[in-house]
Amino acid sequence: MNRPNRRKFITRVAASGIAASATISGTKSSAEVVGANDRVRVAIAGINGRGQVHMGVFGAMKGVEITHLVDPDSRLFASRSAAVERLTGKKPKCVQDIREVLDDPSVDAVSIATPNHWHALMTIWACQAGKDVYVEKPCSHNIIEGRRMVDAAHKHRRIVQHGTQWRSDPQWKAYTTDIRDGKYGKLKTANIQIFRPRKSIGFKEPVPPPRALDYDLWTGPAPLNPYRTNLVHYRWHWMWDYGDGEIANLGAHEFEMVRWAMSASANPKSVVSLGGRYGYEDQAETPNTQLTLYDFGDAKLVCQQRGLHFDKPLKMSIEFHTDEGVIKEGKFYVHGKKEGEVIEGAPVSGLPQDYARDHFQNFIDCVRSRKSADLASDVLDGHRTAAVAHLGNISYRLGREASFSHFPQQLSDNQLAAESFDDMKQHLVDAAGLKLSQASYRLGPTLQFDSSTETFVDSPEANQLLGGHYRPGFELPALTS
Repeated sequence: MNRPNRRKFITRVAASGIAASATISGTKSSAEVVGANDRVRVAIAGINGRGQVHMGVFGAMKGVEITHLVDPDSRLFASRSAAVERLTGKKPKCVQDIREVLDDPSVDAVSIATPNHWHALMTIWACQAGKDVYVEKPCSHNIIEGRRMVDAAHKHRRIVQHGTQWRSDPQWKAYTTDIRDGKYGKLKTANIQIFRPRKSIGFKEPVPPPRALDYDLWTGPAPLNPYRTNLVHYRWHWMWDYGDGEIANLGAHEFEMVRWAMSASANPKSVVSLGGRYGYEDQAETPNTQLTLYDFGDAKLVCQQRGLHFDKPLKMSIEFHTDEGVIKEGKFYVHGKKEGEVIEGAPVSGLPQDYARDHFQNFIDCVRSRKSADLASDVLDGHRTAAVAHLGNISYRLGREASFSHFPQQLSDNQLAAESFDDMKQHLVDAAGLKLSQASYRLGPTLQFDSSTETFVDSPEANQLLGGHYRPGFELPALTS
């Protein structure tokens, strides 16, 4: 397919050494006010999976118009635009390149449901172009990106909402507020469980990409690897160049809630992560079994992630262990008592009702009011939450193979983490038929993290993984005051 003329122009600009982002900054200097008659005009970027939820929710809102659908895969255009037209009575314009949308002064906001490696660049470009942004979790692909997104939102005075929808649930708000205020004692350890069956992505040979897919544009800032059919769509999640694994995918929701239950000043001070990919061999890179321990100073956080057990449903849970008892499944189990006290109104499991509608509505309300302080989960929340996941992955990626007969001493000071390691081993025996005597796991180093500078202490290797490498024309903009 022929690419738009603007794509060719930006390629020439990039080749001449000028950052492509410079060509799209400031295209809507009057964007402090939304469209005529208080109508908010939204472009949705990424329309294969999660983007369809964006289409349904925005399309059902009064005073919101979906003007554009954006995706490098034009095979999606006919069905997605027809769905929006049926819902709203108006047919959106379909384009492959987000930069066409950013040049349109009538667009007020961009809603991003692309692969992770596009989140930061698209958000920053949109802020520079005077657009507000709703960006799915995790907001960034690495820690430096997240900080750059925060800076861009502040510099350009944009409304940027992070897609951790639990933040818009009043039950979770009350629940975490009580925990933070010490109603059930002082929080000692939070225990996250992310158990989601994920099948193998298999092995696929490189093939030419479909003609209707602009694979160069889909790749964007990432390395231009050979196209394989087990990358597009969705399975990019398990490749480091595009995704961040399950710990950043589903884990973002739970990290956000744990952070909400801690003091506002709580930040990770150290991290150690271990695990591997078990049960099958394939081309995926991220672990399907991972155990991570974080030290937040006054409290610890244990995150258990499992991707096996295909006969079991999704399980996402958070337990809060305090000096007085354990809070789990909507009950408070006081130390020494077998029966738990029911916590009235506590969220028990799963996603809160109307989580998507309320969170998106909060974004639109703030677009109209221009009050970023009213966002349920702003870009700084998103950055801090995504950073927790990135810290775990960095420790894991720097790990070395260890025998299962070797107990990770880094977990010995936390009973829950030590027990979780034993549970992980049993899980692998049961779910993957693993012979522990013949198997190993990757054990990462314990990394000390300085949250004030967002760098690791005395670990040049880890600091190398704080950011990424970007292709010409897709560089991460360096923001200046």
